[in-house]
Amino acid sequence: MLSSTISALRAFGTKVKISADNVANLLTDGYKKRRVTLNQGPEGEVIPDIEKIETPGYQILDKGPSGEMVLKELSNVSLEEEIPQTMISSRSYQANLKMIETEDEMLGDIIDILG
Repeated sequence: MLSSTISALRAFGTKVKISADNVANLLTDGYKKRRVTLNQGPEGEVIPDIEKIETPGYQILDKGPSGEMVLKELSNVSLEEEIPQTMISSRSYQANLKMIETEDEMLGDIIDILG
């Protein structure tokens, strides 16, 4: 059980990192957001799968280097998606961390009883 909890902890850490990268690139023209889906591995471990979302960002007219108007694509990152996802991933990370702490306490109690 400990190995699956540790793998979940790492996976949720990956989700938080990817979401932070997305938010950091909110204003980067043409940036494509990434998403993490969590899958169960053969041993019960949690495996993060990262994929780039290719939906286009908003397009705007902007002045090009020589003054002409050019169509520019903005990033496809949406704070309305990223903030709730980050909150959920953060809470899931905390829950898995608490499971590890509880398991550690239980093992300590067992050692005290047997010792």
